[in-house]
Amino acid sequence: MDVARRWMARYPPRGSDRKPLKVTDDFLKLKADNASSVAATRKRLSSLGSFMKCLKEPLARLANKQDGCTGAFFEGRYKSIAILDEEALVSVCACIDLNPVAAGIVALPEESPHTSIKERVVHVKATGRIADVSEIRNGSVAATAVTEGLERDLWLIPIEDRRKQGALREGMREGFTLGQYLMLVDYTSRLVRDGKAAVTA
Repeated sequence: MDVARRWMARYPPRGSDRKPLKVTDDFLKLKADNASSVAATRKRLSSLGSFMKCLKEPLARLANKQDGCTGAFFEGRYKSIAILDEEALVSVCACIDLNPVAAGIVALPEESPHTSIKERVVHVKATGRIADVSEIRNGSVAATAVTEGLERDLWLIPIEDRRKQGALREGMREGFTLGQYLMLVDYTSRLVRDGKAAVTA
């Protein structure tokens, strides 16, 4: 019954005027009694591909309507990249954090409202520990010495894995501090690529 209810909340039956019809308990029970339909619906509700379709379809329809055209608007539903080690994980995170800069939406990585780098910078400022992050300028050993608990209360996974120093949460990479990550993002943001925006000097 719950599967049918969830599906009908997203895809209600429609009348001849294409307006959603009220979903009754009898209608839900009828749907729930069809075991093969429930199995197929459960599979679609738990599918990443179906989720991406639901997420992108309204945007594509709106864009096509504005452009006065039809057809596929997005190239693909999602892209899958193998992340095989810690270096690749850090690189992909930096790439994602820099997407708004490359698209020309923001001038600086930390100005983007929906990225982890914004969350990390805001958190460091709120805790008054900018100086600890800036210690990376004096080398990684000095930076590691002062970053104790820096990301402990942040909901995001920590950049530095400090479990050997007694931290309870696993981080992305041992011996790689938040300051180093911010430096990596800063340097990468200044690279010039054809068709992509970059941070100015």
